[in-house]
Amino acid sequence: MKPFTPLTRKQDSNPVRYLVVDDSVFARKSLAKMIESFGGELAGEAGDGCTAITEYTRTSPDIVLMDITMPQMEGIEAVERIVRQHPDARIVMVSSVGYQDNILAALQKGARHFVQKPVKPDVLYEIIRYVLNDETPAQTPATVGEARS
Repeated sequence: MKPFTPLTRKQDSNPVRYLVVDDSVFARKSLAKMIESFGGELAGEAGDGCTAITEYTRTSPDIVLMDITMPQMEGIEAVERIVRQHPDARIVMVSSVGYQDNILAALQKGARHFVQKPVKPDVLYEIIRYVLNDETPAQTPATVGEARS
């Protein structure tokens, strides 16, 4: 793995704090290793959407990496509930389920971005960098297609 320039919080230059949510322990450990390679700090972990909501409130992470398909509560519902309580939450969906409907639903509920499994460190790094620099809540559908070519 190539070295990454550490990502830090703009407001205080401290390491970015992450909450990793996935029902697979292997996936959580893999994401935690990537986070460390980005200079980040693991604030908490959860194996389902219900625990994710509790952990978000407990740890106040800068970024959440959230799986879509999980037992008890799906990631999309957890995103909706977290964003309802914490409108500034920055959540990146991580899933092997590449169904456009799920991705769209997660973005409509307040997720900021999406990354496909298996996660490539350089792709995740760029997405996190983008999400950290994105000061505004998720784009409204009206502004999505307006990029100039």
